[in-house]
Amino acid sequence: MTAPEYGWYGDDFTGATDTLAELARRGMRALLFLSVPDAGRLEKAGPLDALGIAGASRSMAPGAMARELEAVGAFFQGIGVRAMHYKCCSTFDSAPEVGSIGVAVATLRRFFPNPFRPIVGGQPNLGRFLLFANLFAAAGTGGAVHRLDRHPTMRAHPVTPMAEADLRLHVAAQGLDAAALAYPAYELGDAALEAVLDEILAAGPEAVLLDVSRAADLAVIGRLLHARARRAPLLAVGPSGVAQAWCAGRAAEAGGTGLGPKSGPVLVLAGSLSPITRRQVEEARGYRRLFVDPARLADGGAESVAAEACGLLGAGEDVLIVTERPEGNGLRAGDVAAATAGLLARVVAQRPVRRLGIAGGDTSSLGARALDLWGLSHGGAIAPGVALCRGHSDDPALDGIEIMLKGGQMGPPDLLERFRA
Repeated sequence: MTAPEYGWYGDDFTGATDTLAELARRGMRALLFLSVPDAGRLEKAGPLDALGIAGASRSMAPGAMARELEAVGAFFQGIGVRAMHYKCCSTFDSAPEVGSIGVAVATLRRFFPNPFRPIVGGQPNLGRFLLFANLFAAAGTGGAVHRLDRHPTMRAHPVTPMAEADLRLHVAAQGLDAAALAYPAYELGDAALEAVLDEILAAGPEAVLLDVSRAADLAVIGRLLHARARRAPLLAVGPSGVAQAWCAGRAAEAGGTGLGPKSGPVLVLAGSLSPITRRQVEEARGYRRLFVDPARLADGGAESVAAEACGLLGAGEDVLIVTERPEGNGLRAGDVAAATAGLLARVVAQRPVRRLGIAGGDTSSLGARALDLWGLSHGGAIAPGVALCRGHSDDPALDGIEIMLKGGQMGPPDLLERFRA
């Protein structure tokens, strides 16, 4: 096969599909696989400019992360990509004990010898900005922008609460020594900027944080990425801002949502506890809503819930399954995601649907992996950061399914209602 120029691994499925959308909108032939593909899958995919793997490392302990990413790094090195993008959440959800960005870089850097390992710290179209290495994020689509340690959702995240907005300190706690390249240097011109970067790299940092305070910064960063990738394949870290920078010279197509008239009942699983997703659930009045106690699922109650959901789908109803907050039952967030993924697999196996939505990063990752899919291609953009994908499967009942994988903080209040229209 002809080597794709760009490879990416998503630390959860929702982020991986956002990168897929950004690349596809800029004319890149891109496909997202749900695991490391073999030769047969690659041949079936055809020529690609960009190839992705949707993972779940954001919810993994360091040992499990290293094992997964070892195979990923060897694969991308083997097919000869020029840029390998470790796609993390745009709010850099991570901690030393779970989803460690430090572990990701330590594992993947062995396969990409370039000493320039950029961390692109922002994505302005999602309201994510890095300024002098401090991360700011909007609260919901178009919401007020907060420093990350004061963000109403991220400071109270159930798994990786963000108590530090300075990404140098955040990744240092994960064993990663990162220098910073601040936005004023971008005004110096390419030659002077390269000299500044050379001076930073002479000190031997393990990574370099790149400010993104405005969309125009991405074009400057893109030129740095391409110039350095011509010297040796490089590893980059960050949200889909990395893909936007890489494609900065390509015109972005306006595109559309990709949603046409539905061909049957719609199924949505909302596993996120984010206030934004909860607001979307409240606005989703066209669904039959099933509120589910995660402890009941984990304790063998999935069969009866699946039977109820399948009965409603069989009657032509659009169904929204909502997990309740797991308080006082000893369940970890990972247990909840695993239980809801098992429920989703039961429902889809018994009553296949042609339009499926999953809300929540960990829920999306485990839920999508529970289905008999091998890949996803871009279908459209329902909202900023919310992509519509087409599923690829050897099972005719699933092949071509419309699927939305949505992060907890993404989308407007009417998103779920719009998805079923």
